[in-house]
Amino acid sequence: MEKFLYGSGHLTSSIALAIAKGEVKGEISAEVKAAIDQSAAYVRQIVERGQVVYGINTGFGPLCTTLIDADQTQVLQENILKSHAVGMGEPIANDLAKVMLILKVHALAKGFSGVQYSTLERIIWHIEQDVIPVVPKQGSVGASGDLAPLSHLFLPLIGLGKVNVKGEIYTTADILVQHGLKPVQLGAKEGLALINGTQFMAAHGVKAVSEFNRVLQNADIIAALMIEGLNGSIKPFFSELHQLRPHAGNRYVASNIHSLLYGSAILESHKDCSRVQDPYSLRCIPQVHGASRNAWLHLKDTIEVEINSVTDNPVIINDELTISGGSFHGQSIALPLDYATLAVSEIGNISDRRVYLSLEGQTNGVPKLLMKSTGLNSGFMILQYSTAAIASENKGLCFPASADSIPTSLGQEDHVSMGSISGRKLLQVIDNVDKILSIELLCAAQAKDYHHPLRSTPALEAVHERIRQFIPHIESDQPMEALLTNALELVKSGELITLRQQTNPQQDVETALVERFDTF
Repeated sequence: MEKFLYGSGHLTSSIALAIAKGEVKGEISAEVKAAIDQSAAYVRQIVERGQVVYGINTGFGPLCTTLIDADQTQVLQENILKSHAVGMGEPIANDLAKVMLILKVHALAKGFSGVQYSTLERIIWHIEQDVIPVVPKQGSVGASGDLAPLSHLFLPLIGLGKVNVKGEIYTTADILVQHGLKPVQLGAKEGLALINGTQFMAAHGVKAVSEFNRVLQNADIIAALMIEGLNGSIKPFFSELHQLRPHAGNRYVASNIHSLLYGSAILESHKDCSRVQDPYSLRCIPQVHGASRNAWLHLKDTIEVEINSVTDNPVIINDELTISGGSFHGQSIALPLDYATLAVSEIGNISDRRVYLSLEGQTNGVPKLLMKSTGLNSGFMILQYSTAAIASENKGLCFPASADSIPTSLGQEDHVSMGSISGRKLLQVIDNVDKILSIELLCAAQAKDYHHPLRSTPALEAVHERIRQFIPHIESDQPMEALLTNALELVKSGELITLRQQTNPQQDVETALVERFDTF
């Protein structure tokens, strides 16, 4: 199995997700262990000298001037986990909580947090044994880090809280007894190091980088299929046009769509038609999808910096220098998460417009409402009601959470990022856009059917044939729930993306653009 070295390796979103899936094994090298041990030794020396350092021998937040006796430092660290575990709401998804564990191990293994190696060993045990803490979704304001969710995440270290094992919820105490384990004895600063950081926000970002990329890839494929169905033009995707306004995302999308369409007999059949230009939802796909790709790239780059950073407080440089700063503040990723939410929503907005366009009956051979016998049948009319409703819901979710700040901790923490809400909303909008795209998929496949026996490119033909294995052509009204479910499963699985890559490996897309937009 491929290995990743916590603390010294360069973590990416894909590697973090691969560790969570058990495809990559995370380990700590001897060199990193030595750095971890040295950092923990620095903390012990600070305690022994009686040097006053925030969170080591003082209270927390507004209690930072309250000194704690050396023999009470362990109680102090356990108390912070207990008192800060005040999250509310449904638990986050198990895979998200597992990614949080992975990100925290990597950050603490950098050797600037003063934690004991044995504590990291126990966290890694949770990851490898799939004993995943239950973490409520609400309660973090995104500074001082994700205090509440991280407290829930690490209550199991001291034998408290609940864990998810193979979909079943157990008390931590029961699981420790089953495995013959005892709670971890936290040292000075460890409780604070565990809960001070951005791992809740960052885990949402890691998952969003992957899911957003899938949305973008699907959107291009489905849009190309719709262009075929509606006799759209290939000219708006010529590189000659996009070299004159060379935004990276626009150029990538134009090349991508051109690659999918080039050589299509369906396009060739109407190249001399009287239509001068297509509606924006077809013609401006590079500009709209491309702008969203640029937003994805910004999110990917920002999250990658974040998950390779030390984000707790204070930071232990050596036994003489500790710095109480603001590395836990989530603003750096809250803004890109909000930006990405808007960018994903726009993919849904333009998709809804293409669905509406497909129902108008303005394309030769393609009937109004995508069904030949309408009146008695309503055809695909009401599908667009669903895309409109979901697109409208997304618009409400696009209000940036990071635009708000409510002071906390008796004014000590007087500006917060709300980045945890940004991350949660982003994943919700991604899920909604998947649903819009699945409806466009149905409509695009139906529209393309009316051009038979003309064929498209190998890639789009393979995509269409795969759709038709699960969703039939429809010429009379019927319940659509099962068909919508099948379409959504196709979209979420990424199967169409894999199929496209097997039949058309984007041969005319610039290599440099592929490297930027296809790796994360």
